[in-house]
Amino acid sequence: MPSGTQQTYKNRIGWARTYLSKAGLLQSPKRGFFQITERGAQELSANHESLSTSYLNRFDEFREFRTRSVDAAGETAVASVSSTPQEAIENAIEEINAQLTRELLDALLGSSPGFFEQVVVELLVKMGYGGSRKEAGQVVGRTGDGGIDGIINEDRLGLEAIYVQAKRWENPVSRPEIQKFVGALQGQRARKGIFITTSRYTADAVDYVSRIENRVVLIDG
Repeated sequence: MPSGTQQTYKNRIGWARTYLSKAGLLQSPKRGFFQITERGAQELSANHESLSTSYLNRFDEFREFRTRSVDAAGETAVASVSSTPQEAIENAIEEINAQLTRELLDALLGSSPGFFEQVVVELLVKMGYGGSRKEAGQVVGRTGDGGIDGIINEDRLGLEAIYVQAKRWENPVSRPEIQKFVGALQGQRARKGIFITTSRYTADAVDYVSRIENRVVLIDG
């Protein structure tokens, strides 16, 4: 499923069971047990090629169930015959999140580099690093900053600092840029760094960070 909480086939089996039960073709005499009803046996003997949602609409109980579902969740959430209601809802949420991501990236690309650096540090603070904004992070990006845009505490006690590089780019970030950042880390005697960009990383850059001693996390757009 889009949410990653359940396998698609299990979700569809569950909804098929629900639909058949609401249509009076299955019944559950006790928890975890299901058996065919007399109506279900009659439908089975008819040798249908398939039992679609539209076919089940001939049963009053099923139509009543569908009407209640539409009232509760909205027509678009239950109308698709190629997906279950839960899939339709999760797919809709996924599309909304994707659209929001695109809008945020467009806004960030239209901002100043300094503003983007501030956003990155604020984001890391909101993720729980270091406690308060004052305690956790500072933006140091400026001319001659040595390749470091921000510093964030890994924990509330400030036992170890994580150095941040933020690139508000549209073009891919390649290995030389990562190498500069790693060099800046070494200049600070730092072991950990986060490189964040609005674009993406080349395969060579990703391969490079997997083979170095410093712990560098790459986060793309």
